[in-house]
Amino acid sequence: MGSFYLQTMKKITLLLAIIFSSTQLIGQKSNSPYELDWLRDGIWTGVGLAGSAGGLVLIQNKDDMTMEEFNNLDEDDIPAIDRWAAGNNSENASKLSDIPFAASFALPFLTLLDGKINDHTGQLIILYLEAFSTTATMYSMTVGLVDRSRPYVYDDSGETGIGRRMSNNGQRSFYAGHVAASATGTFLAAKIYSDFNPDAKGKFWVWAGAAAIPAAVSYYRIEAGQHFLTDVSLGYVLGAATGILVPELHKKRDSKVAVYPSAGRSFMGDEYQGLSVRYTF
Repeated sequence: MGSFYLQTMKKITLLLAIIFSSTQLIGQKSNSPYELDWLRDGIWTGVGLAGSAGGLVLIQNKDDMTMEEFNNLDEDDIPAIDRWAAGNNSENASKLSDIPFAASFALPFLTLLDGKINDHTGQLIILYLEAFSTTATMYSMTVGLVDRSRPYVYDDSGETGIGRRMSNNGQRSFYAGHVAASATGTFLAAKIYSDFNPDAKGKFWVWAGAAAIPAAVSYYRIEAGQHFLTDVSLGYVLGAATGILVPELHKKRDSKVAVYPSAGRSFMGDEYQGLSVRYTF
């Protein structure tokens, strides 16, 4: 998961250089609901890529389990909500999870089939970079610092070798990176499409698809013994939130500063009148 992120981000960074060197990518043929700030977005993307790289270093430097730690594993120590998945180990489910996972990275670019969105390809690429680099940073930093045994580590059927069960990769259950990345991609695509087409009749199916794909990834990752229910649940929520909030934070506002009259009573009981200033980020 970690190396896949790094390789993907390196390749996509080349697109960022193209965007900054050519204003033609930021189309002006149709109105966009988004606006970019090159300083803010450049820093955001750079920090995201650096953070994900730093997280990968933490992951690579994690230690394998010691024999003492391995012998002290006890399924009874797993919360009841997760315990039922302990011992899962399906190679077929793991392979199946990679299909919707990989597709999620491409889905945002399918929105370019919409002419209004295609006019603003540069904006979509920036949003894509920021969303996935943010998800990569949150995931890699967390999994690099938190040790939680994957479900397959508890597989004592003999099908899972002890070397695999004790490896540092087996301590990367919390939280589910495949699910987080998948949800980021699908919800980013749904959000961008909806913002450009607020009155589209098919939006329900767009959002339903966005929700279903990472749910399928979640199911297969549990069956594969890679994660517990709480791992995939957190990955789903964080990924979906990132996919939605990154475009939302770039939406145009009618006015960032609003001044309006206000009146009321203070906690001391004194009445007051005046002006209030509100700044919208």
